[in-house]
Amino acid sequence: MITGSIVALATPMKVDGEIDWEALRRLVNFHLENGTDGIVAAGTTGEPTTMSFAEHFDVIRTVVEEVNGRIPVIAGTGANATSEAVELARYAGEVGADYCLSVCPYYNKPTQEGLYRHFKAVAEGSKLPVILYNVPGRTCSDLYNETVLRLAEVKNIVGLKDATGNLERAQELIDRLKGSDFMLYSGDDGTACDYMLMGGHGDISVTANVAPRAMHDLCVTAMAGDAERAHQINTRLMPLHTVLGVESNPIPVKWALHRMGLAEAGIRLPLTWLSEKYHSTVSEALQLAGLIES
Repeated sequence: MITGSIVALATPMKVDGEIDWEALRRLVNFHLENGTDGIVAAGTTGEPTTMSFAEHFDVIRTVVEEVNGRIPVIAGTGANATSEAVELARYAGEVGADYCLSVCPYYNKPTQEGLYRHFKAVAEGSKLPVILYNVPGRTCSDLYNETVLRLAEVKNIVGLKDATGNLERAQELIDRLKGSDFMLYSGDDGTACDYMLMGGHGDISVTANVAPRAMHDLCVTAMAGDAERAHQINTRLMPLHTVLGVESNPIPVKWALHRMGLAEAGIRLPLTWLSEKYHSTVSEALQLAGLIES
């Protein structure tokens, strides 16, 4: 079981939008040096929907090679076509990822039965253990708790990233899966502290891109049940959790990485560079977290 702070890794790009492979390798090592417990390669924050299949594969392969077994790598392999999601999961297994993260099919708006069959097909076609990913704000497809419980019985489906931010719903699932090996991760930084204090196993985090050490400490403390200390850390990070959502992810976090000197000012259409009106807001949050100087 992976526990702790799992970074939803941004993919560094050059100003012309080309992937910056050297910066990607440096960013992986930045996380290895700062306590990150796992890396998601080519998840939502990694912009896979703007990449070709070859680029998507190469990002996963590059991260796996650079990590070199030191921490788990979770490959983002979701797609709105089941056959494509299976193909991506198979490839991730071939290049040595440890898990795959498969998002609910977007745009198609499948039924709960459609979601069940989709993920069952992915699990059956994948060499890797599958982590489900529910983010209805992006996909317009919501994986209900009852469907998660059905899928938890499917061989090779091992966990869930819950990005709904709904703690009442999360508590129900945590209670009903207590005692099992099914992994439950927050995918919403703003509520992740409380999610882990309720019994969650970690946070697949955007904030960890820029504050890996603090997010690791938060996760360790919250999972240990130290609510006072966890809330202290989280209070310091809350401005970051908030501002990294002022425009669509990964727009703000890529600007923050650039501001920290960790990446060039590169992003791909239809995403655009962070609006100038938010620059000072994101800078102030980075300063409050002790990540840059004023």
